[in-house]
Amino acid sequence: MNMPIEKQQDQARNKLLKKLISSVMKDGFQSLKMDDIAKYMDVSRATMYKHFSSKEEVIEGVVRIFVDYIETQEDWNMEDGEKSFGVWFQQLFEQSVSLVGKITDIFLKDLQAAYPDLYDDLKGTLNKREQQTLKFYQDGKSKGIFNQVNEKFILLQDDILLREIINVKYLLYNQMSIQQVLYDYYHFKKIQLFKAEKMSIVDDAKIQPVIDHIVEKFNRTL
Repeated sequence: MNMPIEKQQDQARNKLLKKLISSVMKDGFQSLKMDDIAKYMDVSRATMYKHFSSKEEVIEGVVRIFVDYIETQEDWNMEDGEKSFGVWFQQLFEQSVSLVGKITDIFLKDLQAAYPDLYDDLKGTLNKREQQTLKFYQDGKSKGIFNQVNEKFILLQDDILLREIINVKYLLYNQMSIQQVLYDYYHFKKIQLFKAEKMSIVDDAKIQPVIDHIVEKFNRTL
């Protein structure tokens, strides 16, 4: 069965937007012209204008990619049983690694100044994710699955420590691969969170293809 035209168009737009993301996250977008955007997308102006009529539409598309990705995480439900803590832990790990360093302060500053409605949408989605994550950690502690750690420290750790250890300069200085760092950080978090007698509810075999996929995407950006 052929893919609907609308879905094909969405995929084509997203492919172009993803080529732009690294530059707007690094340098912001206030000074970007449409010519610059076409250059980063590696297409002609004519091709770009087939998909985007304005700079605002481009930035709206970038925001939508992140919002859609964050919202793929299903709402946390403690009633799903102990195994769900292991599943959600791994899903949060994958999403945290994928997001860290992507939504930068310079991008958020430009977004708030130029398109405050888009800024509110993105911040609202990020805040919702944060509240869901805090609830997950709190429920794990109340159920006797997680150690009694400060859940806000765990969030801060993902934002600061994780951002630092996947930095290329850190990897080169310490002669470590991105794959090794991610495996080490995954096990570090698991030991940090789960009580020793509850470790078995986490199926580590399921994290290997996740990390392999993240490493593949990381290497493509180098």
